[in-house]
Amino acid sequence: GAFQKKGHSARVLSPEEAERLAKDQVLVSEFKQLKLEKEAQKNWDLFYKRNSTNFFKDRHWTTREFQELKACREFADQKLTILEAGCGVGNCLFPLLEEDLNIFAYACDFSPRAVEYVKKNALYSTERCKVFQCDLTKDDLLDNIPADSVDVVTLIFVLSAIHPDKMHLVLRNIYKVLKPGKCVLFRDYGLYDHAMLRFKSGSKLGENFYVRQDGTRSYFFTEEFLSQLFKAEGYEQVVNEYVQRETVNRKEDLCVPRVFLQSKFQKP
Repeated sequence: GAFQKKGHSARVLSPEEAERLAKDQVLVSEFKQLKLEKEAQKNWDLFYKRNSTNFFKDRHWTTREFQELKACREFADQKLTILEAGCGVGNCLFPLLEEDLNIFAYACDFSPRAVEYVKKNALYSTERCKVFQCDLTKDDLLDNIPADSVDVVTLIFVLSAIHPDKMHLVLRNIYKVLKPGKCVLFRDYGLYDHAMLRFKSGSKLGENFYVRQDGTRSYFFTEEFLSQLFKAEGYEQVVNEYVQRETVNRKEDLCVPRVFLQSKFQKP
């Protein structure tokens, strides 16, 4: 069984969880942190080398969760231009292109290997999408996308992989290609998600920021932090809320609390 609720209150920890998090205060050394930052691209490339296209499931839920992909049209068959910032191997991109024939998609990823997988996909067509490698914190999106030309940007489980000090650079970059009045659709890990509670001690990089064994990193967002981040770059908040989902495994009597932040920010 599973249930889901949306709202503005963060998940409440059990006393055991709170104690465990309170104890885990030792941060990874500065030397190792700098090394992780320097090798971020290599670590994601190795991740895709190990998992190829098998790790993430195709995200057929995107249009269900983000009605805006349909709602932002002014008329039924209007052609939409979207940007998927951090497209991975296309798990979100290809279901969207299949489901909606009136979409042209720009898609980019940090990992050159992920971009190659997208280009090798049987559904890839240069008439319907343009895919390119890009470090969103420093490569100018305007090199590949005209200014003020995109109707919707999806930023799904991407920002959490970036150092918190550089997140604003991603939002500033995206702002340049988004049409005025149009939105960024955001979904990512929320504070106290199950994944955050599973990190072993020695994995902590900073507040709500951790490193996995493979060297990839993950940040867990609070509603306030995300709101301030977007507003500081000139966006207006439309929706910003926690999605809390509990999956219960009755056989093992396990309850897995998932917490995401699902949001929509608009360029004025």
